[in-house]
This record gives sequence, C-alpha cells and structure tokens, in this order.
Amino acid sequence: MTSKQDHFGHSHSAGELCEAGKKLYAAALRTGQLARSEAADAPCLLDLALLRPDPDDAQWLRPVPPALALNQLTHPLEREIQERRQLALAIADTFEPFMSITAQDLSTRHAITVLEGLGLINATLDRVTAECTEELLTVQPGSGRKPDALAQGLRRAEPLIRNGVKMRTLYQHTARHHPSILAYVERVAPFGVEVRTLEEIIERLIIIDRRVALVPARSDRQVALELRHEGLVRYLVGVFEQFWLHATPWEEQLSYAPELDGITSIQRSIAKLLVEGHVDDSIARRLGMNVRTCRAHIAKLNATLGSGSRAQLGYLIAQSGILDDKD
Repeated sequence: MTSKQDHFGHSHSAGELCEAGKKLYAAALRTGQLARSEAADAPCLLDLALLRPDPDDAQWLRPVPPALALNQLTHPLEREIQERRQLALAIADTFEPFMSITAQDLSTRHAITVLEGLGLINATLDRVTAECTEELLTVQPGSGRKPDALAQGLRRAEPLIRNGVKMRTLYQHTARHHPSILAYVERVAPFGVEVRTLEEIIERLIIIDRRVALVPARSDRQVALELRHEGLVRYLVGVFEQFWLHATPWEEQLSYAPELDGITSIQRSIAKLLVEGHVDDSIARRLGMNVRTCRAHIAKLNATLGSGSRAQLGYLIAQSGILDDKD
C-alpha cells in the first residue's frame, strides 16, 4: 500500500487514517463539528469523506456517522470482491472443454492435469506440498473441516514450518466457531502461519510456490485439477491476494455491520443469494454454514418481512430495499 506525508509530516496510506486524523475524527464525533482549519492537519479526513461542510457556516465541518462512513468505504471493496469471485468461478467453465479431450500434446498435459479419485488427489497434494520451498497459499471454504482432514493438513504443514516456508490460509468467518479449526490455528499460528477470514470465498484453492495450483473440478471433490500453466497460476495468485487484502486477520474481532430494519448482514447476504435463485444447500455452502443454520436465517427473514412462502419472500426482499446500495 502506498503512503505519503502531508506538509505537517503525518504519514497517510491510501484508505487509512493517520493518528492525527483519528484524534480529530473522534473529537468531531463528540462535539458534532470541527473547525475547517483544524481539519487541514489531517487531509485524510476529507479524502475519506469523513467530514462534510456545515451548511450554515463554511468555517466548520460536520462528521459523517461512523456506520455510514464504514458502509461508504467498504461497499466498493465488497463489490470488487464479488466481481473477482465471479471471474474465479468462471475458470471452471473454461476448463470444461479440456476435460473431454483425450489426445493432447505434451505441453498441455503438463499445464493441466486431471486428478480423479481422492487417493490420487491426496497423493498429488502430498507430493507438491513436500516440494514447497518458499510459500503456500490456501483457501479453505466451509464452516469446518473434518478432524482427519485437519490432521492431514497439520502433517503436511509441520515440515514446511520447520523449513521456514511462508504460509497463508483463508477461511470463512464461520470457521472461527469450529473447534477443530480453532485447535489447528492455535497449533500453527505461533510459527508464523497467517490466517484470515471472509464471509464468502471461492472454492478450495492451494498454490505452491506460485508455480503449481490445485483446484476442485467437480462439486463432490472427487476430481481436481493440477495447474502448472504460468498464466493460470499467476491469475489465481492475484485472486487470492485480492481476497487476502480485504479479509479480517484471525486475531482481530469481527466487525459486523449493524442491523438494518431488524435484518443482520448475514441475513442480507442470504437474501441476495435467494433473489439470485440459489437453493438452501447452495447458499449454505457459499456462506460456510450448515443447511439447518441457513434455514433458520431464512425463517427469520420470513418473519421479519411477513412472508408466507418462498416465492413471496423473494418478492418482499426485492420490495423491501434491504439489498439497495447504501453508498
């Protein structure tokens, strides 16, 4: 992230408040106003639209409420994440023609290898992770992983940790409440393994030394793709970095958006997917929760909006305005 200094010597990074800006914004929220001359000490306040002109006196500025400011600043980022996610999911469609081709030249076979069966997938994963010398990037969707899967992950991670390999993992927010993942993170975090979470992420992804990537090729995860095409792997690294940039570090508390008309942020995410036509299983998988929890949230949406059926719920969601842009 680039940074610069203003003429007062304060350091400003794009999208961040300097220390002076934090103090002035807090003071403005307490008093309801801030002199324009004081705001000159922290131009980041105006750059981030945290202050607006007082309509009655040009010498004063009024603070924008934190909830509104947060929504204005994060909404474009969330929209960009969704766009990146759609691009990532489209890769599976790109691979579809290759999977039916039996006569391929040597370079194509090395660029995209189809792995059928969990035995071959796990053996390949063991082999490529053992070859890792610099960096391992992983995306693990879902609210939790089975203990035996986490034991396998720990078995693969331990030698990499000993060899100083840099490791970063993305989970969904719901993973923070899963006992086996909590135990796994507690085990590896002291050795420098970094973990962050997002509400919604792409399908499982493993990238080794930015030269090999493994992705699922079928929803039941019985078929995977081993990718060694430089351009594809570079693209997937870019997708990972984009998600990582906007994810919440594991050690930080989640900052959930406030309720809007009694509807929480997770329920708004579910409402959006319902309107797009997704069924309960698909919604639960995308948001990393079990189907029972997903249906409980849908029931709360029904009660809040006064819906008597799934068809009516979609209509009421569209009419309610809860999915409208707030920036």
